[in-house]
Amino acid sequence: MQLKIGDSVVHPIYGIGHIDKVEEREFFEQEPALYYQVTLSENNIWIPVEAQKAIGLRLVTAKNELDQYRDLLKSRPVPLNVNAHQRHLELTRRLKQGSFQVVCEIVRDLTAAGWRVPLTPRDTTTLQKTRKNLHEEWAMAAGVSVAEAIKEVDSLLLASRQTPHVVT
Repeated sequence: MQLKIGDSVVHPIYGIGHIDKVEEREFFEQEPALYYQVTLSENNIWIPVEAQKAIGLRLVTAKNELDQYRDLLKSRPVPLNVNAHQRHLELTRRLKQGSFQVVCEIVRDLTAAGWRVPLTPRDTTTLQKTRKNLHEEWAMAAGVSVAEAIKEVDSLLLASRQTPHVVT
């Protein structure tokens, strides 16, 4: 899918931004190519149009899709790998996919893991960054403030905790 100027987009690493330009650029002495200029809250990045999908640049989730993510956040958490190094590699690989579903799953699963045992510093950092991205995209998709998004997401996660599931 071709993105266009004015689209609100999500970069899997940098978060939410807007496409401000599409223009031919030459970087690193390579052949000129078309690039999206994505304006983020603190800077601009240039994404090759041809690499958009591989990089994971996508439109912000549509408001009408949030109900499925509400259900996901309330659903049974999936146990994570007990090996901290392997767990980190798996979470990083999944996050690079860039999908909103993966973001919701990781927030749900790491949050639930933290209810059982203290998270490692690396897991805590991953959870904080992923939650921030989730809250920002949720707010934009729902047309609410980030504070309202945080409140709703936290309430959904709490509902998950209060639902009787067996998590190992």
